[in-house]
Amino acid sequence: MYSEQLMMLLAVFERAALMLMTLFLLTRTQLFQSIVKKTHRRPVETAMISSLFILFAVFSTYTGLNVDGSLVNVRIIAVLSGGIIFGPWVGIPAGIIAGIHRYLIDVDGPTSVACLITSIFAGLLATWIHCKCAKKNYALLGILAGMCCEMLTMVLIVVLSHNKVQAYNIVSHISFPMIVGTLSIGLIIKLVQDLDEEKDLIAAQQAKLALDIANKTLPYFRINTRHALQKVCSIIRFYTGADAVAITNTQDVRAYVGRGEEQFLDAHHKISQMTRQAVESGEQIISNNLNVHNFHSLLIIPLWENGEVSGTLKIFYCQPDRIRMSLREMAIGLSQIISTQMEVSRIEQLKQMASKAEFSALQSKINPHFLFNALNAISTLIRIRPDDARQLIANLADFLRYNLERDVELIDIQEEIQQVRDYVAIEQARFDPKLEVVFDIDDVHPRVPCLLIQPLVENAILHGIQPSRVTGKVLISVKKSVDNVVITITDTGVGIDQQTIDKLYQGKIDSHRIGLNNVHQRLLLLFGDGLHICRLEQGTTMKFYVKEQD
Repeated sequence: MYSEQLMMLLAVFERAALMLMTLFLLTRTQLFQSIVKKTHRRPVETAMISSLFILFAVFSTYTGLNVDGSLVNVRIIAVLSGGIIFGPWVGIPAGIIAGIHRYLIDVDGPTSVACLITSIFAGLLATWIHCKCAKKNYALLGILAGMCCEMLTMVLIVVLSHNKVQAYNIVSHISFPMIVGTLSIGLIIKLVQDLDEEKDLIAAQQAKLALDIANKTLPYFRINTRHALQKVCSIIRFYTGADAVAITNTQDVRAYVGRGEEQFLDAHHKISQMTRQAVESGEQIISNNLNVHNFHSLLIIPLWENGEVSGTLKIFYCQPDRIRMSLREMAIGLSQIISTQMEVSRIEQLKQMASKAEFSALQSKINPHFLFNALNAISTLIRIRPDDARQLIANLADFLRYNLERDVELIDIQEEIQQVRDYVAIEQARFDPKLEVVFDIDDVHPRVPCLLIQPLVENAILHGIQPSRVTGKVLISVKKSVDNVVITITDTGVGIDQQTIDKLYQGKIDSHRIGLNNVHQRLLLLFGDGLHICRLEQGTTMKFYVKEQD
């Protein structure tokens, strides 16, 4: 008896394996894959899936093994698998049609009514599992539901049969293979589920790979030089296992790393015809049977900026048929990230260029402004103290020559202080003995823009000390603090009014305060923090902070 039951169990597994093999072959087709992976299917697609599992269920009845007037088959396995995976429009029709078919082919059979009832029940139970339970539990619940349905079938066979002896005999022979055979439900469900999960897993892996590459390459895109782009190519080559990687613009190869790299070190290379085709069409080009410079697989992906193709990313392999779907999907995501990085890098460069242009414009306004005031100071001395005037002219000439000869944007603050000393010498010639200037300078060497402190000293003298009726004092301080260097200009003059301070911070300062506004704007552009102005009981303090370079 046990050997017979074992043979029947093998027969159940054999028929389930046939169904499993058929599903496996279908899952390799693009049509079936696209239908399975959809969350919302069209009615015709649902009808196709439903027809498939109805066919499985009906066919299993025809191929069932006849045992004492009953059929050992996998009908319940087909109904439950389809209903659990695809829902009510598959499970319920399959259960009803398969049950009615089983009843009609053996109307007076000892198990026909029981099989009709359990087939319909299986369809309803599968629908409940699909709608109410988590997908991760489908396989286990499918097995339990299959065992439940088969045990219900055994009970109904005994309850509904008029010949109890025959019913018990049938149940004793088929119960074990039919119940144990439902383990196949778990395999069928896992096969279909893994099809969707496999794509998600591959997509997640490729997305992580693209993000890893993006994180590694981001610093080099900000530099955007040929050497930096070669670093980008090296990183992409490492992560993709490519034999060579290149980045081009719409005309030339900008960077190339890998096999044959020595030919690109100092040469100028135009893009190939195939690359030009990718630039002009904006579409990927894949070649798995290439034969150029010992490369046999090539993937060319357009890079976009502002809605237009700005270049390409090219990935080469020496072996044929290396451009597979996973690499293609990863490369698409990577190209989108690279395109975004290049666009952001370009925007940052434009911002830096704009800031640099604005900074230069502000800087250029200082020279004529300073020159105008210095010449005014000298002109007052020409008649009353011509010798001093000649000396001041010589000092001014040296001062201006020094500024004109500088070809760097920033200078050591000690050099800036020397410029201030030259300016103070000119002003003291005008206001002596009314003006006293004191320098308190630490031995620090941060780099600052030329003519940054001088306009503040000029402002303190012309707008603080000059209007006052008493002798005034200007203190110029450069002191080292914990985190930075503090530059302070304090005067004992008439003091600045709060309205001027507010207008300065709002960018609405009057034109006669051009020097003050100029310094404030340049500090904001260069250091991100402008002037800090404080009204005193007598006079004004102006302060700003700079970092001292290591």
